[in-house]
Amino acid sequence: MPTSATSTVDDAPSSPVPPVGKNALDRYFRITERGSSVARELRGGLATFFAMAYIIVLNPIILGAGQDKFGHQLDNGQLVTATALMAGLSTVLMGAIGNVPIACAAGLGINAVVSLQLAPKMSWPDAMGMVVLAGLVLMVLVASGLRQRVMDAIPGGLRRAIAIGIGLFISLIGLVDSGFVSRNPDAAHTTVPMGLGQGGQLTGWPVLVFAAGLALTFILLVRKAPGAILIGIVVMTVVAIVINSLVEIPDAGWGLSVPTVPDKIVDTPDFGLIGDVSLFGGFHEVGLLTGCLFVFTVLLSGFFDAMGTIIGVGEEAGLTDEKGQLPNMGRILMMDGVAVAAGGAGSASANTCFVESTAGVGEGARTGLANLMTGGLFLLALVFTPLATVVPAQAATPALVVVGFLIMASNVKEIDWSDFTIAIPAFLTIISMPFTYSITNGIGIGVLAFILLRIADKRAREIPWLLNVVGACFLVYFMLDPIEQLLGVK
Repeated sequence: MPTSATSTVDDAPSSPVPPVGKNALDRYFRITERGSSVARELRGGLATFFAMAYIIVLNPIILGAGQDKFGHQLDNGQLVTATALMAGLSTVLMGAIGNVPIACAAGLGINAVVSLQLAPKMSWPDAMGMVVLAGLVLMVLVASGLRQRVMDAIPGGLRRAIAIGIGLFISLIGLVDSGFVSRNPDAAHTTVPMGLGQGGQLTGWPVLVFAAGLALTFILLVRKAPGAILIGIVVMTVVAIVINSLVEIPDAGWGLSVPTVPDKIVDTPDFGLIGDVSLFGGFHEVGLLTGCLFVFTVLLSGFFDAMGTIIGVGEEAGLTDEKGQLPNMGRILMMDGVAVAAGGAGSASANTCFVESTAGVGEGARTGLANLMTGGLFLLALVFTPLATVVPAQAATPALVVVGFLIMASNVKEIDWSDFTIAIPAFLTIISMPFTYSITNGIGIGVLAFILLRIADKRAREIPWLLNVVGACFLVYFMLDPIEQLLGVK
């Protein structure tokens, strides 16, 4: 794969790779070459879908909670359709063109920005237009080779730290979404922000399902059982359905997906929001400067969230070379930009690479064929939404904790902890992702710490110039609120 500034989107290899595989499908996705099989890819794609299917329910809740400048709210049914459709299309494109097992769907965090920051100051079509513009800018950055050069400028130790931070982050997501860990309410006046279960105790059957699922998955992993993660999800879903039918449990106890046999298997999708966007209407509502700041906020979040996920998933799948780079990186980054723009065009908010893809990687997925399974299931969910939401969080989240362990175990030893100019930024990156609940924040803090410490150590010349530019962007990102106040935007 080219690593120079002249890298292209196609990333064609300098010398042809002899075709390896039994048939055209095998050769196209390089299944045998990457040490995988069709069964493992399909199994991995299924595991990824189960791990991230919650987005079909959660994204409509987040976007539906907001109101635009004119008091309009988006329809929940239309949001479900938009979320599933754009996730399916983006994931299939990433798999077919990028050939990596990295699924895409509406990004958490970005959807909150769209719902709570953009929409209240303009119409919903205007807000989604801002997302489309951010995706188009990302594609331009990829086509120019700049986005890949930014990724290449990040030191190897920091790359490993990003992967580890993502491992801890998805583990925390699993623990929180399952109810095993919960945030202490502010009214408690405690210095401990989170605690075990509710009030320091594990209560209720749903948490028991999670704990049993986690134990089962680790046991299967130790026993080297094929499909350990997927088996754990399926078995505990069945257990949850049985428990829910025998014991009276409030729906809220299960979270977003209640494990019950649905009244109906299929439902009619509503495509009313697809294409309902206005590219430049937002600038008319808020002005050029504020509009540019809004696009920059969406752009920066999408840029580094996806970058961290791509690095983390690529490392876990063993797809990176000795320089920490993935094959077809240009195509992968271009498809991510397409996903961001497509999410906005479909009114689902920006689609981005999902860290839950590591659930599929943990099942053995190594190629884009897994994405075809995941994306196909999202498309099927357009009509099978009642069935897709049967899997409760407590059955799917053990996969995230297990994969978090696998990522951390495989990367932590690769960091040079004797060099404090890389060890300290790595440490800050690792802890910042779970503690701030943001991949972007972790990367930004790590980059700024690296630049500061290398300058303090009189090694400023070792810092790639592009990393300094990235650091300046992160300074703006972290200081966006005072900057907006200074410019009179707020």
